[in-house]
Amino acid sequence: MAQDLLAVYAGSFDPLTFGHLDLIERASKLFDHVIIAIGRHPTKKPLFTYPERLDLLREVSRPFPNVRVDSFEGLLIDYCQRMGARAIVRGLRAATDFEYELQIAHANADMVPGVDTVFLPTRANYGFVSASLVREIASHGGDVSHYAPPVVCEALRAKFATPSKG
Repeated sequence: MAQDLLAVYAGSFDPLTFGHLDLIERASKLFDHVIIAIGRHPTKKPLFTYPERLDLLREVSRPFPNVRVDSFEGLLIDYCQRMGARAIVRGLRAATDFEYELQIAHANADMVPGVDTVFLPTRANYGFVSASLVREIASHGGDVSHYAPPVVCEALRAKFATPSKG
């Protein structure tokens, strides 16, 4: 009897982009179950709070019944082992991403050989999109609707709204 394959796609998702959403959709087709895991790092100061990111991820992942949202602290590989995940999904935008991600994949495989890393190249139209780029454009009032889902665009507008004078 075949065992269901569980994969984890982790990140800060601050904010979620169409590149992230593309990987979520593709992973949901490759694996029986996917956990979108928000990494919680006490030293980082994200734009969106953990509950805000959790809500945004739950909203955009609703169309994928085999996807759920969670969070973790500490090492991703330890989280994967606790959850019984068989794979870690990582997106690659450029060759520099690959060098960094391969190093992490090797370390993870050394620590927990039963969890493999699966690299998915981003679609060409998302290759340049990053959360930091989206934050930067949105912080100056720019239109990020080509880079992030509508619910995220609305959250960014609200986050960067300046109080009216009067």
